[in-house]
Amino acid sequence: MPSAYTQNFYHMVFSTKHRIDLISPDLEERLYPFMGGILRDLRCSLFEIGGMPDHVHLLVRYRADLCHSDMLRHIKGRSSKWVNETFAGRGFAWQEGYGGFTVSKSAVDGVRAYIADQKEHHKSMDFRTEYLELLRRHGVEFDEAELFK
Repeated sequence: MPSAYTQNFYHMVFSTKHRIDLISPDLEERLYPFMGGILRDLRCSLFEIGGMPDHVHLLVRYRADLCHSDMLRHIKGRSSKWVNETFAGRGFAWQEGYGGFTVSKSAVDGVRAYIADQKEHHKSMDFRTEYLELLRRHGVEFDEAELFK
């Protein structure tokens, strides 16, 4: 078979450095489309993006020859550089790690709704609780002492 025929969906979540509230509504309005542009440049499709002042969730369909870590390196590195160049003096940075979860086609609509509803969701749950719940729900092994340094 000369080509790869895949449909890969990935839900990723990552925080600002030290989980500081750096994503103001005015920044969010420009940052999210910029991140979508990075993904288009990588020949990926952004299905949903949402978050809070201290973190962001993305649901992406990505190509078969792109590994998760490269995709995240581009998204985080290029967006951080853009924020700091466009809004001088912000000192914007993302945390080093991320949470990443593969998503089946049948679950895409549910994950999209979850991401779109972030602002409402976080009225009753903080980021730490949400992140731990996501890791546990997906069976990801972790050392809680290392997660939130």
